[in-house]
Amino acid sequence: MRFRPCIDLKNGKVVQIVGGSLSDGEAALKTNFESERSPGEFAAQYQENDLSGGHVIALGPGNRDASLEALRAFPGGLQYGGGITPENATEFLDAGASHVIVTSFVFREGKIDYDRLDSLVKEVGRERLVLDLSCRKRDGAYWVVTDRWTRFTDFEVTGESLSRLSKYCDEFLVHGVDVEGKMSGIDDPLVVLLGDNSPIPATYAGGAKSLDDLARVDALGSGKVDLTIGSALDIFGGEVAFADVVKWRSSR
Repeated sequence: MRFRPCIDLKNGKVVQIVGGSLSDGEAALKTNFESERSPGEFAAQYQENDLSGGHVIALGPGNRDASLEALRAFPGGLQYGGGITPENATEFLDAGASHVIVTSFVFREGKIDYDRLDSLVKEVGRERLVLDLSCRKRDGAYWVVTDRWTRFTDFEVTGESLSRLSKYCDEFLVHGVDVEGKMSGIDDPLVVLLGDNSPIPATYAGGAKSLDDLARVDALGSGKVDLTIGSALDIFGGEVAFADVVKWRSSR
């Protein structure tokens, strides 16, 4: 189990948001934190502490230059997601992204489009593709959501569906959208679901509020689910010391 850092971008700035607020539109988007530090500074900090495998996520337009800055500051150390298509994926890989992260291009009109998925795999290779299966709970099950987490698809996250999609990608990234950015605790059942069923590396993000959540995810995910901590970190205005997370990681 690893700690995976993040750089979330809105209008070119490093931010932390409340995930569920995306459904209310741009004007109502709730931002926990906005930094004056550049994306490249955060990426360099992660590189200095040997924290590879994190992700840069562009939340809407106006983030291309900031994204490229972060990727170039930590070549091969960060994944990139935000509007990825077969036509633009190479630009971000060439800038230094280890992988590209995809949701909406593949999940179209509420369904998974395997022709689009095949075209993306053909362009970038399975080994450089991460599928974002960020989801929300409805009727006791977890369903992938798209369009900035506002639209439910018909894709339920299950052992069978994870196994099927694992043939197309290298990793999964899964935000627990209902708890994202709230620092109210992780979505325990979702972590267990990933730990019990994902045949490839999976990173969970959402709701982490303390250093103890690293050990909690490690246990619930049977050591197979990595964790991203965002809003709770002191580098994003929270109370969990980044230095303590680095220390925890080094002790593994």
